[in-house]
Amino acid sequence: MNHPIHISGMGIISALGHDAASNADALLEERTGISAITRLRTRHRELYPAAEVKLGHMELGALAAPASLRGWTRTALLGLKAAKEAVADAGIDPRWPRTGLVSASTAGGMDRAENLYRQYFLDEVPDEAAQYVGTHDPGDHTERIAAELGITGFITTISTACSSSANAIMLGARLIRSGRLDAVIVGGSDALSRFTVHGFHSLMILDREPCRPFDAARAGLNLGEAAAYVVLESEAHLSARKGRSLARIAGFANTNDAFHVTASSPNGDGAYLAMQQALRSAGLSPGDISYVNVHGTGTHNNDGSEGRAVMRLFGDALPPFSSTKTFTGHTLGASGAVEAVFSTMALQHGACFANLRFQHAMPEAALTPVIRTLRGQPLRHVLSNSFGFGGNNTSLIMSVT
Repeated sequence: MNHPIHISGMGIISALGHDAASNADALLEERTGISAITRLRTRHRELYPAAEVKLGHMELGALAAPASLRGWTRTALLGLKAAKEAVADAGIDPRWPRTGLVSASTAGGMDRAENLYRQYFLDEVPDEAAQYVGTHDPGDHTERIAAELGITGFITTISTACSSSANAIMLGARLIRSGRLDAVIVGGSDALSRFTVHGFHSLMILDREPCRPFDAARAGLNLGEAAAYVVLESEAHLSARKGRSLARIAGFANTNDAFHVTASSPNGDGAYLAMQQALRSAGLSPGDISYVNVHGTGTHNNDGSEGRAVMRLFGDALPPFSSTKTFTGHTLGASGAVEAVFSTMALQHGACFANLRFQHAMPEAALTPVIRTLRGQPLRHVLSNSFGFGGNNTSLIMSVT
């Protein structure tokens, strides 16, 4: 890929911790964030575990520290906290010219807006509730974060299901490569809500135990909530300000297999093409990939489809791979950015993270992921997959500088 695109900063808040350092420690020490639901009020809380950020609204507000808490949803607060960390880590001023924000979400402010449903049928909506009327839109969190950080240039929101924030990273990289921007904060945020828990329950793809991606006995996914952002910069901009690079976005691709609204094609056609085209955009071959952070949700459909796709691409030379959703659950629109951050951490620490709770290979694709975290690995290129409903498939490649 022409014109190198650098990751100069990153920030994250998830069930593993409230910053990048605590998330890295949890991954290296194999500490999962999946546990019983304690914060979200839902009739299914006794049935399904999830990966919650164990902070109430006021606690999260104090951590994210917006100028005013009025109208701030959980998704927006998670996003602001992670975006602030990414900006501070990079050492940039987001008010600089030619700096943008591309953020992603699936549920947006639904954690607050869903409480207004019954009140809409009343003659009056209390002011305490009315402040959240406009927050349902996924773009609300982006506008709030941009205003808080002082970003006035390019601002946009992406919502493509579970590939949303991977696509935000891809768009940011394209904006830099095309010369439109010099720096862009990219990522996504999603909070747990009753709508998402009940929706996935209705699809019958939630596991009542902590998830087991790629295991023969897998029974579904666990939901999670998180926000993660990285700062992307052109090489010229990074060099001019004497910044440091954590990694490069070496390649990316998005495909759509148009197979089914909520299912991947059985043979993994879309996943295969996304990985293949990401490699092509980076000028790499399958043998150059050191580690694969798979989408790995734990559902029968996804793992079978993705397993067949990686077998088609890598053949008998499959590099170490694992699903970090065994730590964070599936954080929906935030997952692509969460896993891009984890892939960058893998490069930094020379580590392939564990695919927790794996015991037996699935018959449809007899693959064995990394069972215990591997340290001291000579990693150069990490492939990260994010596949969404509607067949929206995105693969990113993070490489050492």
